[in-house]
Amino acid sequence: MMTLFNYLNLNTDQVKDSVLNSNMDAVVKSAVVLALEELMEKERDDHIKASSYERSSERRDYRNGYYERELMISIGRVNLRVPRTREGDFSPSLFERYARVDQSFVLGMLEMVVNGISTRKVSNVVETLCGHRVSKSFVSSLTAKLDPIINQWAGRPLNVMQYKYLYMDAMYIKVREDRKVVSKAVYIATAINSENRREVIGLKVDAKESSESWQAFIQSLKSRGLQSPRLVISDAHEGLKSAISKEFIGTVWQRCTVHLKRNILNSLPKKGIKQFMVDVRQLFDAADSDNARSEKERVMEKYSDEAKFEKALTILENGFDDAIQFMNEPDEFRRYLSSTNHLERLNQEVRRRERVIRIFPNDQSAFRLIGAVLMDYDEEQRTKQPIKVDKK
Repeated sequence: MMTLFNYLNLNTDQVKDSVLNSNMDAVVKSAVVLALEELMEKERDDHIKASSYERSSERRDYRNGYYERELMISIGRVNLRVPRTREGDFSPSLFERYARVDQSFVLGMLEMVVNGISTRKVSNVVETLCGHRVSKSFVSSLTAKLDPIINQWAGRPLNVMQYKYLYMDAMYIKVREDRKVVSKAVYIATAINSENRREVIGLKVDAKESSESWQAFIQSLKSRGLQSPRLVISDAHEGLKSAISKEFIGTVWQRCTVHLKRNILNSLPKKGIKQFMVDVRQLFDAADSDNARSEKERVMEKYSDEAKFEKALTILENGFDDAIQFMNEPDEFRRYLSSTNHLERLNQEVRRRERVIRIFPNDQSAFRLIGAVLMDYDEEQRTKQPIKVDKK
């Protein structure tokens, strides 16, 4: 059977010298270089349709020496003498083949960065694997290749899908700006789409969390085709509540029950509150909103004479109606609508990756990394089973 080695005329003295005077990495590289150069010579002969010094009526071109070219392969970088022709239309298939390897290697480096590995560690990994060190700045520049992909994803049309339930939240990151380290808000919006799967539909990095900023974020979603959802689930940030009421006319706001219960707990003393919190949690497990209101009145009456619960009862009274709106939705969706827990977990995953960087060099780098994490989440959601809906 004809193999690559049928084409090779190895310089045994060169290989012997490598074996005697160098380490095994150099030996392997020397053998690979010889093999690849001989393969390119054979390809040039086939292209010209004549071997060296051969007279042939089928000859289509003439040899024109060599040029040096570096190539990254699995054992590291090697320097090759690449044959060329006088007409210049000959190109060895080797580089087309290894371009795919280079691309996969670059994608591997990008994936390491997105998964929370520092550029310094990525550089060290590359050196260990390939014997060639890439700078931290080179790894950082590679990540910029993600920008058009993430920008396209983040700006995709939203009028091709219906979104009944919308979740919104913000987290804070540190960014360098004008030689200062400033805090910036990251707005994230997820939704349950018409396929009954979760989907990330919005991302924005902004200077602060305010009513105007939230309103601008919602307007950007609407400009991409988002229609008013049935329900928006969020915490009780006043700016967000105001923006929701202005931009989504007729949409119901659901206050996150986890945030409400946390606010109640924070208003209580440290001791003697266990049963009170058990009673509060049971309110949100009621079969429907009427039963929940009856249970709430019972709790208010039960603890009304105890001063230490006064503030907690006020918080419960003020937030209760907004926190039970999920009970008016179909049974199969209720467990997904009472809180922003899934969005909190998503924020934690972003935070895990962000913690490696600590301070982003600019807004775009933050948008890039967080966007890549959210795109991974979206891809994962598409592989999961949708929420089962009773079609009766």
